[in-house]
Order: sequence, then structure tokens, then C-alpha cells
Amino acid sequence: MTGSGKKRIRLTSFQTISIGFLSVILTGALILMLPIASKSGNITPFNQTLFTATSAVCVTGLIVQDTATYWTEFGQAVILILIQIGGLGVITMVASVAMISGKKISFGQRSIMQNAISAPTVGGIVRMTRFVLKGTLIIELAGAVAMMPVFIHDFGPRGIWMSFFHSISAFCNAGFDIMGKPDNKFASITAYSANPVINIVIMLLIIVGGIGFITWKDVVDHKFKLKHYSLQSKIVLVTSAILIIGPALLFFLHDFAELPIGERIFGSIFQSVTTRTAGFNTLDLGSMSVIGQAVFIGLMLVGGSPGSTAGGMKTTTLAVLVLNAISTCKRKQDPECFGRRLDPGAIKTASTLFLMYITLCFFSASAICMIEGLPFGLCLFETASAVGTVGCTLGITPTLGIASQIILVVLMFLGRVGGLTILYAAISTSTKKLSKLPQEKIIVG
Repeated sequence: MTGSGKKRIRLTSFQTISIGFLSVILTGALILMLPIASKSGNITPFNQTLFTATSAVCVTGLIVQDTATYWTEFGQAVILILIQIGGLGVITMVASVAMISGKKISFGQRSIMQNAISAPTVGGIVRMTRFVLKGTLIIELAGAVAMMPVFIHDFGPRGIWMSFFHSISAFCNAGFDIMGKPDNKFASITAYSANPVINIVIMLLIIVGGIGFITWKDVVDHKFKLKHYSLQSKIVLVTSAILIIGPALLFFLHDFAELPIGERIFGSIFQSVTTRTAGFNTLDLGSMSVIGQAVFIGLMLVGGSPGSTAGGMKTTTLAVLVLNAISTCKRKQDPECFGRRLDPGAIKTASTLFLMYITLCFFSASAICMIEGLPFGLCLFETASAVGTVGCTLGITPTLGIASQIILVVLMFLGRVGGLTILYAAISTSTKKLSKLPQEKIIVG
């Protein structure tokens, strides 16, 4: 109790993370309402700025107004700042400011930082955060420099701004672009579908941003000595490789057959990479087959890896579920991988996340389908894109009403902050029971 007799409210790390993201989103939405942010010079309606700010902070890329043609350079800069904050995480950005100013980081703050970047332990978290910030700066700068010759050749001095914008957007897996023109809005980077430099650089930025900061550290510390990597890093790298190569082969064999071979190869690989969870596209997604779009939905729900700039239920979640299924088929008691036994808690968490994402995606799509009168398949694609924080679209998002936009806003927020984080934030306390209820078996399957 304090001297005034009032009990001090202490927020959990999950509550701090959730409130932090929400505060940045609302601040960004209010700034984007300023007349200086839009090229028309008018105040943009709050529902549109809220959608845009949520999409930026949650590094999704779904938009209701074309970024290039609607927003001024000021508005685009605000969106880019929101993307950077959302990509690294609000807590990481706040911690970086504290470290730069020389303030001491308390144990409680270190615990919040640990949850923010999904670090395994609190120890060394400040050093890890410095590593993340330094690595981000170097990678985003390298990506911008690599794309500058192409963009400066095509757009003159504005190409410098475009290089930095798309480098940060790609690394943060945001999918925002400023390629749109009055006669060709929402174009993404389709104009560069055959350009090897833009394709390769953006794909590398997406992959590096999406594999997670813990995996970065293993790669930097151990180079090519894979046996020294943590189990998480091994699972992340193997699963990511499978989820890129497999769908790319499917897209190449089943879609885009009318394209020249070079553009078809780049297009197939790029669409496979961008689905988890970048949101750029170099080809018309609406022309893809039903099978191709179904694969897209699955990949968007999986997303990137823990502690990365990407969203989704994460590659490790899928890997744990598959490994558990394999162990069940082999009648083994515990799932195993790379000579290690998986933690039972990871299996429970993976199952919960899978059920949560599938439920959110399905019921949200059903709601939008009923509200808008659109085909269920189109709605399912958009909701998977939102909850996976991807940003790929079949073109219906700008046409949706306010109610449907709110549904997508909620999905983007849950997808970036994390469904379990929201649940843990809402259920802030739990009493640990020393006793257990009697166990009784049930038949499953």
C-alpha cells in the first residue's frame, strides 16, 4: 500500500507489450489524420488511418488507400517509422532509446525485453538487444544500397527514398510499397517481376527478417558449424527451407505457365517467400489457380519464426505439430528432433496456437462473407493474410465496409502481438495448485 492508501497497479510483461503496441497504433492513426499526411490535403477518416497504422505497426501490408498515390512523403515517412517500430517491437525500440541515453535497465524491464524478442533467458538480453539493433541497421542499409542503382535509374533522386522504404519494409516483413501510380494503384512490385536485383534483394531481406533474432545469433557465432546451433535454430532453418522450396516447385509446375522461363522461376520463388509474411507480390495473385491460392492461405497462417519481424503462428509451431504427429505414428512417447526430446509444454502451446489461428481465420472470414456478400474463398484469403500479418490480397480489402475493416484490424493486432500474449495479458494472475485432479483416459481418434 502507498501512503495515499491506494494499491499500486503492476502490469505484467504481456500487458506492457500489448498496451505498447496499441499506444503506437493509436498515435500513428492520429498523426496520419493530419492534412499534411494526405496528398489531397484533407483529414483522412479515422477508420482509414487506424487500419493503415495497424497494418504498419503489425507489419502486415493490407491497405485501404494506396501508399504511393494517397499519402504524401510525410505520410509515407510516418508509415515507415511505424513499420520499423512494429518490426523490431515496441519494447525493443523503447529499450534502445533507454540504452542510448545511458539509463540502467532494471530486471523487470529485462524480463519484458525477453518476452518481446522471444529470448530463451533474461541473461544477456541487453547485449542481445544491441546485437539486434546493430544487425538491423546494417542489413537494411545494405539492402537499400543494393537496390539504389535500379531505383535511381528508373526514378532519379527519388530512387534513394524508394530504396530505403522498400528495404525497411521488406526486412520488417511489412509488404508496404510506394510503386503505385494514378493509373495503376496497388501495384506492389509487379513492374520488377523479371528484375533479378530487386527480386533477390527483397527475398533475402524477407528471409533474414523472418528467421528470428536467435537464429541470427547462432549464424553469427557459429558460422557453418550447424551442430553447435540451438535446436530452435536448426528447426527454424530446416522448416523455412522446406516451406520455401516446396511451394516454389508447386507454383512453378502448376501456376504462371504463360510466363517466360526466367520470370516464371523468379515469380514462383518470390511468391513462395513473400507468403510468410512479407506481402509483396511480383505477379497477379488473382490469376493463380485455386490450389495455388489454398497453398498461399496455409503459408500465410504459418508465417515466420519466433523472435523475428514476421507474424503468423510461426514455423516452429508447425514443426512441433508435425514432429508430434510423427512420434504418434511411430508410437513413441515423446517427439524427437536432432537428437533432442521436445518439451511437452511446447506441444501444448503449438496445439493451442494452431487451433486459435484456424478458428480466428475461419470465423472472421465467415463474418465478412455474411456482411459483404462476397465469396467465402476471397474472404478466407484476406483473413489469413491479416491474422498472419502478411498483406497479400486478392483486391477486396479497399472495398470493405467499416465493420469488416475492424475485423481485419483486430486480426492484424492479434497476429502481430500474439494471441497467447493477449490471453496472458487478460489473465494476469494465476494460482499454482500443488494438488492435481484424478486422471482418467479417453479414446481419441
